[in-house]
Amino acid sequence: MRQLLVAVDPHSPMRTRSAVAEAVRIYREEFVGIRLVRVQPQLSGHVAMFFGTRELQQLQQDAGDEELAYARSLLDAEHIPYIATVLVGRTAETIAQAAREFGCDRILFGTEEPGLAGKMFGSLAQQVRHLLGSGKQYQVIGS
Repeated sequence: MRQLLVAVDPHSPMRTRSAVAEAVRIYREEFVGIRLVRVQPQLSGHVAMFFGTRELQQLQQDAGDEELAYARSLLDAEHIPYIATVLVGRTAETIAQAAREFGCDRILFGTEEPGLAGKMFGSLAQQVRHLLGSGKQYQVIGS
């Protein structure tokens, strides 16, 4: 079965909504597995030193679960199965690594007009495309 990774952006409900809508469309056309992924940033050592390892992991997991709630609710409303995963790391690198590890052949980002950072450094989708290389093994969809 083909696998679709949906990158969830909790700071942009519009982007999340468009990514999930595209995932629903793809699922209805060709039965695919859907993996929702939210990448939590690695905390600095100064912040992390105030928490135990397990406590820090639980805090990041809980925050990621909350940030996945909207995307989950959209898929649940459509009765579409999925696996939701919270990962920790640098966003573009972690998404590219997750696509490899989960066997996803497509990575889906929602669409939205890029902000200043996206215009200066390239969108997250562009960064992931670059990290995965030019091979046709992965299709990165969205901006």
